[in-house]
Amino acid sequence: MSGITWKTAGESHGRGLIGIIEGIPSGLSISEELLQKELGRRQKGYGRGKRMDIEKDRAEIISGIRFSQTIGSPISIFIENKDWVNWSKEMAVWGAPPQDLEKVTVPRPGHADLAGSLKYHHHDIRNVIERASARDTAARVALGAIAKQLLDFFNILIFSEVIQIGEVQLAEPVYKQLQNSSDEDIESFRKRIEKSDVHCNHEKTAKAMKAAIDEAKENGDSVGGRLSVMVLRAPVGMGSYSQWDQRLDGLLAQAVMSIPAIKTVEIGAGQELAGKHGSEVHDEIFWEQQTQKYKRPTNHAGGIEGGVSNGEPIIVTATMKPIPTLIRPLKSVNMQEKIPGKRHKKRSDICAVPSAALIAEAMVALVLTDQLCKKFGGDSIGEMKENMENVLYERQLDLLQRFSLGDWRLGMGD
Repeated sequence: MSGITWKTAGESHGRGLIGIIEGIPSGLSISEELLQKELGRRQKGYGRGKRMDIEKDRAEIISGIRFSQTIGSPISIFIENKDWVNWSKEMAVWGAPPQDLEKVTVPRPGHADLAGSLKYHHHDIRNVIERASARDTAARVALGAIAKQLLDFFNILIFSEVIQIGEVQLAEPVYKQLQNSSDEDIESFRKRIEKSDVHCNHEKTAKAMKAAIDEAKENGDSVGGRLSVMVLRAPVGMGSYSQWDQRLDGLLAQAVMSIPAIKTVEIGAGQELAGKHGSEVHDEIFWEQQTQKYKRPTNHAGGIEGGVSNGEPIIVTATMKPIPTLIRPLKSVNMQEKIPGKRHKKRSDICAVPSAALIAEAMVALVLTDQLCKKFGGDSIGEMKENMENVLYERQLDLLQRFSLGDWRLGMGD
């Protein structure tokens, strides 16, 4: 079965951003309210820059949806850049560069400026700045909002939390509490996270995180942190151990790592496992008679074993470096004259970890939607639902019946 494909296009100060997603089955109801809400979530967060005061992101559906339902064709989305009017001369599509055009020639440390200019042989770093910008993530979030609505149709929940900003760490992140949490507990966690302007469940820790952001701002600096994305009720069997590029953990790691400024991605307990013994970190397996399902009291694996989802919550954590554009600039070199130069000054966030958490949700949603479509297929949402029910219920029932009869072939097939 084929999954989904998606791409984005557009520059930070061009006319706008474009996202295209193909492979979403027909008949899926899409809420415009939820789509716009996701874009609004991305723009919030303590420590964001003045660009968020200019842009009021709104997704315009160009194709693929009719009367609020997908029709099986590619879904294309356009997001206008409100700041385009202030950059139309510098970012003109046609004609020659204006005589008074000020080229950007001093690369910013920590950005793609120098490496990108050398790779594409640009003499004006703006060609790199515009596409390498995190502004592209608005289109990703819009596409992720479509993916989330497909996952929601199958009762799969994705949410996130900021677990560290600067040196301030959350003592008990939500992802470590999921195994013993009820649906009511999880809903309570989510409500507190959404109310927090640093996207953190614990009020006292959130206050300390905001103080760390304020301190960095006063010092003309920036601050990074860590975030977690949690996926509940994901079915068993997404991803595959059969090829290196089909492993679900690898796919998720690549997707989240592609977010600008993300430097590490971990699945489950991640680097905490390095200092422990195997007997401490592998999740023991039990059969739960009441639910007729396999159960693990722990989830150090983060819901993925051998590159395949195992039915437990999928846990992805990531580290975001401090934003590299600083109020107090770092040393650099003028690429034209090869002498010390002052880096290009530009609006910048002090901290974008809360926003990155929401972008990571979108990236995880896109990967899981792709895997869900590959596993259960179907040209329409009804066909996909029927395929999923057949696999998850009828096959499970058949296996249970054969197990009760002591069939030696159990587990020998798929």
